[in-house]
Amino acid sequence: MPSLSTLIDNFNDSVIGPDWGNSYGGVTESGGKAHVPCTTSYAGYQTSYTWTLAGASFYVSVTNVPAASTATEAYTSLFVNAPGIGDNTNPLYGTRIGFVINVVTGQLKMSSESSYFDAGAVSIAYSGTTHKFLRLRETGGTVFWDTSPDGTTWTNRRTLATPAWVTASTNQCALDMSAHRDAGTVDEAAYDLFNTLSNGATVVATGSGTFTTSTTGTPLRVATSTATATLDTTATATLKATLKATGSGRLDTDATAALSGATDLSDVDFQLGKATPGWAVSRPWR
Repeated sequence: MPSLSTLIDNFNDSVIGPDWGNSYGGVTESGGKAHVPCTTSYAGYQTSYTWTLAGASFYVSVTNVPAASTATEAYTSLFVNAPGIGDNTNPLYGTRIGFVINVVTGQLKMSSESSYFDAGAVSIAYSGTTHKFLRLRETGGTVFWDTSPDGTTWTNRRTLATPAWVTASTNQCALDMSAHRDAGTVDEAAYDLFNTLSNGATVVATGSGTFTTSTTGTPLRVATSTATATLDTTATATLKATLKATGSGRLDTDATAALSGATDLSDVDFQLGKATPGWAVSRPWR
């Protein structure tokens, strides 16, 4: 897996993504937040042990911390764990680097631990506003712990020469955002905006909807009709009248056809052949 710089999640899809495959303790994702229960057990949003801190930088917004209640130990933390952290026979047992927010003492601790202890840890009074964003980065052989109120303006709180295990553990580290208490009322820590300040939501819905008045468009209109069509006065036609007679009959000299909407053409002329002998031919053909 890649550098921790490439791990990005705004927790808006209400699904614990595959990047957090080692999550434990009943964590959930909803309302655009990663929720980590703070109980007498342990819970955390955790990646697999396939990531790298060396040369990486990552940050997250801590949107809620547990209450102290009646606990003597209650905290939420952000750590990069070394491989073998949970194996007490491994040289890297209890080895991790990151932040701890201790809500009993009200302290924010920047820590690089071996066997879960750091004699040189740096602690400052915690402010949920001033220290809303926490950032850990490694560059040029140095680790930096930074805080920010908005994810844009950062203040460095501690620097340390990069521990050897950080550069030696390429694709072997895990990121863990956890919470725990030893007593008191169960509540939670919540996190948001991991490596991103974009909080665009993903919305899935069914059913019908209505455009707001600010939405405009120019539709294409098509009219159809089943009514009888009528030519208007600008439509004209020229019709030719043809008269046909059978049997004995008489045609007037001026046969016309009067049709509505048509122009009267010239008279109808007839061309007759030579009279047959024995016939009486009357005017005007005599």
